[in-house]
Amino acid sequence: MKKRYILYKIAKPIIKSYIKIIYRPQIEGKENIIKNGRCILAGNHTSNLDALLIMSSTKRTIRFLAKKELYKGIFGKLIQSAGTIPVDRSKKDPKAKEEAIKALEKEELICIFPEGTINRTHEVIMPFKYGAVSFAGKTNTKIVPFIIIGKYKPFKKSIKIKFLKPVEIKEKELEEENKKLMNIVKEELEKNE
Repeated sequence: MKKRYILYKIAKPIIKSYIKIIYRPQIEGKENIIKNGRCILAGNHTSNLDALLIMSSTKRTIRFLAKKELYKGIFGKLIQSAGTIPVDRSKKDPKAKEEAIKALEKEELICIFPEGTINRTHEVIMPFKYGAVSFAGKTNTKIVPFIIIGKYKPFKKSIKIKFLKPVEIKEKELEEENKKLMNIVKEELEKNE
C-alpha cells in the first residue's frame, strides 16, 4: 500500500468495526467488486455515512471523490491523507478529473456518487452527473453500480448495500451510457423498495 494512504490503512479496521457493530449492515454482491486492477464504484447517495459503509464492504483501498468543502481544517487534512480526491462541484473540475484518471491508470479503485450530493428529495434518484461514465470511457474501466437502501439506525439492521454486476462503458456514447448507468441503479432501487 502506498505510504500516502497510511491513514486509510490505520482507520479502516476501526471504521469497519464501528459500522458492523453500530449499524449491522447487510452487504450483498461484494464478489462483483473487481478484485485487482482498475474499477469504479458508482451508486446512490443517502447519507454522510455512505463512504464508511462502502469502505467497510471490500478489502481493497478505495479512492473516494469528495466535495472540496470537506477539505477544511484538521478534518480536511485527514481525509486528504486518506487518498481522497477533492472535487469542486461549482464547475467542471479538470484537476479532479485528471487525478481520478491517473488513479485508474495506476489500477486503483475509485468511488463516485454520480448524483453529486446526498439525495434529500422524494425522488428515487437524482440525475447522474457524467464523471463516472467519463472516467470509465477514457480509461477502459468497468463500473460496478451499487445501491444503498434504508436508513442508518443504530443497532437496527436497517441499512443494506448491494453491489451489482460490472458494466462496460462506450466512450463515444456518454449521454446514453450515463442514462444506462442511472437506470440500472434506479431500477434496482425500485425493486428493493
